[in-house]
Amino acid sequence: MEVVQNVLQYLTRMQWSDYLDIILVAFLIYKLLPMIRTPSIMRIARTVLAIVVIAWVTDAMNLHTISFILNQFLAVGILAFVILFQPELRRMLDHLGNVKLRNFFSTSKPVQEMDNVIAQSVMACEIMSRERVGALMVFAREQRLEEYFKTGTQIDGQVSEQLIRNIFFPKASLHDGAMIIRDGRVAAAGCVLPLSDSVRLSADLGTRHRAGVGMSEASDAVVVIVSEETGTISVAVGGMLKRHLAPQTLEKLLHNELCPVEEVDREKNPILWLKQKILATTKEVDGYEEK
Repeated sequence: MEVVQNVLQYLTRMQWSDYLDIILVAFLIYKLLPMIRTPSIMRIARTVLAIVVIAWVTDAMNLHTISFILNQFLAVGILAFVILFQPELRRMLDHLGNVKLRNFFSTSKPVQEMDNVIAQSVMACEIMSRERVGALMVFAREQRLEEYFKTGTQIDGQVSEQLIRNIFFPKASLHDGAMIIRDGRVAAAGCVLPLSDSVRLSADLGTRHRAGVGMSEASDAVVVIVSEETGTISVAVGGMLKRHLAPQTLEKLLHNELCPVEEVDREKNPILWLKQKILATTKEVDGYEEK
């Protein structure tokens, strides 16, 4: 009860500037977290959280030896942190530096623009899968992926089934690299992506699949891979790979990941609200895992 009273007293002493400060901080956290929420950045967050928890437990339990070791580690913690996580920190700063203000303050992306992009992409993937043509397509989201544009050729063309197939035609000069689709347009092609070093991937997966998974680990992008050997269509999101997708399943996955779903008012339309919740739950349960 005393704690509650102290909190209420503190709230009564707060000024309007304090409330504005809290709102701004909450807004920044809300907008920045999706931009840097990648597997590599999450590893950093888990490491920092583990150190803080261990330090708190050792201090509470009077474990002097471990506390001494932690104090020595924390004395050079910032320098060690920068050295150990230098690639992740550099990538995070690159992502933040490439964020446009209009995307930062916008709440959603136009869905209609993505419908045609998804339809054309799925159509191209279906044909390339049937013809055993390898493809690697990256759909950028919040993170702009500017650092990967430098490794390829900038195109800035309208997304179409013919353009995608021409780029990945086996004798084309850009077919070995990755295509990056951003803001509903083919932004670049022939790009080099980081390879994943995950031990969970099957040994039969080649460089194209490892590059797709590596890109999904390093960013929030959605990556579509078409196998040149088997024609299998796969999708990588958040470091997880889902394989052997039918074109219809691919289209649904791309819609779920790239098209924002507006929240339905429960009181105005309870049936549609329930359907939306069921679909969201199904998506979470299904997840993205290697098969």
